[in-house]
Amino acid sequence: MCVNIIGWNMESSTVAKCKAKKRKNSTHTAQEEAKRLKTEQRDDEVPQCGPASCLPRVSVLPDRLQQPIALDELTELLQYAALGKTGGIKKPSWCRLRHHRKVKGVNVVIVEDLTQNHFYKHYLCLQHLRTSYTSRVTFTPSSVDVVSGIFSSQVPKQDGLSVSKPDEELQEAMKNHPIITVFGTERRGLTAYVLTEKEMIKNNYPVKGMPGFEEFLCTDCADCVTDSSPLFGIDCEMCVTEDGKELTRVSLVDGDGKCLMDELVKPPNHILNYCTKFSGITPAMLQPITTTLQDVQEMLIRILPHDAVLVGHSLEHDLIALKLIHKHVIDTSLLYKRECGGRFKLKVLTGIILKRKIQTEDMLGHHPTEDALAALELAQYFIRTGPRQVLEIHWKALWRETETREEPSESHRFSDVLQALGRSVAFLGKDSDIALKESSHKQCNSDKEVLKSFRNLKTRPSFSVLQFSTLSNHLKSYFPHQERHHQMTCSRLQDMCVVLAGPFPSGFSDGDVKQLFSFCGAVRKVKMLNTVVRVHAEIEFELLEGAMLAVKTLNGLDVLGQTIKVQRPVCESMLDLDVTLEALMGDPLNASHLYAVKMNHSMTECISTSTKVNGHVSDAERLDVTPVKTVNGLPPAKINKWLHLNTSKSELSEESVKETFGHFGTVKRVIVSAKPKESTGHARIVFVNSEDRRAALNSSEDLWKKKYLICPSLTPVHLPSWVGAENKKTTHSHSSAQEQQMDVVMRKLDRCLQKLFTSLPAGTLSVVVLLGHASTNGHLPGLCLMEVKQDC
Repeated sequence: MCVNIIGWNMESSTVAKCKAKKRKNSTHTAQEEAKRLKTEQRDDEVPQCGPASCLPRVSVLPDRLQQPIALDELTELLQYAALGKTGGIKKPSWCRLRHHRKVKGVNVVIVEDLTQNHFYKHYLCLQHLRTSYTSRVTFTPSSVDVVSGIFSSQVPKQDGLSVSKPDEELQEAMKNHPIITVFGTERRGLTAYVLTEKEMIKNNYPVKGMPGFEEFLCTDCADCVTDSSPLFGIDCEMCVTEDGKELTRVSLVDGDGKCLMDELVKPPNHILNYCTKFSGITPAMLQPITTTLQDVQEMLIRILPHDAVLVGHSLEHDLIALKLIHKHVIDTSLLYKRECGGRFKLKVLTGIILKRKIQTEDMLGHHPTEDALAALELAQYFIRTGPRQVLEIHWKALWRETETREEPSESHRFSDVLQALGRSVAFLGKDSDIALKESSHKQCNSDKEVLKSFRNLKTRPSFSVLQFSTLSNHLKSYFPHQERHHQMTCSRLQDMCVVLAGPFPSGFSDGDVKQLFSFCGAVRKVKMLNTVVRVHAEIEFELLEGAMLAVKTLNGLDVLGQTIKVQRPVCESMLDLDVTLEALMGDPLNASHLYAVKMNHSMTECISTSTKVNGHVSDAERLDVTPVKTVNGLPPAKINKWLHLNTSKSELSEESVKETFGHFGTVKRVIVSAKPKESTGHARIVFVNSEDRRAALNSSEDLWKKKYLICPSLTPVHLPSWVGAENKKTTHSHSSAQEQQMDVVMRKLDRCLQKLFTSLPAGTLSVVVLLGHASTNGHLPGLCLMEVKQDC
């Protein structure tokens, strides 16, 4: 799902030079200055003339560009786009949707497990996504199901609109209740409630043959079960280790409630968090334990008969912890379905249905035997009573009162409001517990089926959500160790900001290297590479621009009589770097952006200094800058100036930058790259259009005389740094075959989204959400891309 492709219009070099010269020689009148200031205040306004000024468009507010958004903020935009001010919806707090009345529809694509780092790692493969969407913002991974979160989000109560279900008649409310629509009204045997293989895959149960579960052990169970097959309740407790969540305790009860097994288990990896508050497990409890995961797997296989049906609450987590595949399961969290698509807690179900308290505050964590027994009895009660009677008996206490307690009295679910207003709504993707009419919910088993089903709709829905999950399966298949894969992706991106430099004079420290290379951009870290004979360094910049300027300007620099070479690392991941950087220059987010460095006198004049040489201080040593030819705004030829290490950087101010670069066109804003209370010589300059940027680039020689070093912006503006968090360099690597497979999958995804976007009517707000990845070691952010499709 993408938007009309935005071309990067550039004037010819001759025209641009003439334009720059003309603007440079002109003087700003008071009237022109006032007009420019007014334009800056409007910031993201479209031009006042032409038909484009009346078209709907979406943009992120300047002060929110580098702040990630969460699910709640995403739903702000979706609700405003779908309902507008007339629905009592406030404008989104983080973005602007201009001329929202002309938005004809909203289409959202959810791509599972794809991160922001994946997007930029495979940037060249995603031509449609990177060129069509002019607004991007980092997305924080959500702990709840995003699809359910969108449809179940609350909107203000609207006068004259009744969307709540009537209290007077239970029968009316039961017509579309998920328990009835899934299980029917008649009482049936236990086999009616055993999850199918498709349901197990949808709910992330370990299934034989599915990616990610290749090393799991299969129980010796029959191909099918009967209504007289025995039930066994099971529950596990886990801790967090270096390898993620691992098993620490397992309990098994039979159909009579007798405890057959209650074993503590010692994980093979170092424990980071015992999760005592929930698991009840303490270091002292596990200290003498020698029982392993393999031991309890063998015990379970020995105890369970061939036709055993395992019962648990959100049982997929227990089986994953056990690394066990069992075909026949009943999940009580899916038996007692909620209307909003969520799941009841075991504690709530046990208290209301069984009239028994578990997991009380006076207990140290949960007791797995108690929880296993509760899940078993809940399943037995549901089978014995039947879905209709369960709903009739417990409607008020469980569903009605629980939903009322959890939903604000003055709010309604987004999906209810849309349907009550007669808006067409659709969800296509994996089966999900969302409150939609059956005709609006299409279950699809592949991305190809999602696309085909959507394009085959006779009329496009006014609000639609499409869930793409094939990529997630590929990631698990190609890279079973997800954490290692994500670390490797971050490392590849970090390589793009790295340069190697040397040889340096003996005694040159990492601080000296950092100070020298900081003239090109913010340096993240310096690693000294001391060989037997000479001293080299690996320098990693925060931004791509810093590395580019370092290679272009410092290569060949004479440092105390020692000529240094500055180059990129030579490795497989860097082979297409030049193509990637060229594509980033043409990125719609960078089209009118310029990166500038303000040099101080030490870069251009001879200054007496003190520099350590061989451990001694030598006065008046100088560094000679080798002539470098101008390339994309880099220093002109025949420059023979002096570089001085031990002096402060030159500070940039927004006013001075606007004054200097305003001669080339209207400067919309200046983003000064500085940490609080630190001076900086680096800034991003945002022009109103790309022609003004081109004019500045073609006047680089004049700017050099004013001590400015410039180049086109490379790092998209929503990224404070090219690789967000500090990532530990991994020694693991992916095979070329794996990388090629990922590139193929990414291209297929991009083509699929392009076809989807082509089928959208003009005026549709198109949103693509790469969900990111949540793990025990922290979150890897996703990415939200937005655009309003225009007429071709």
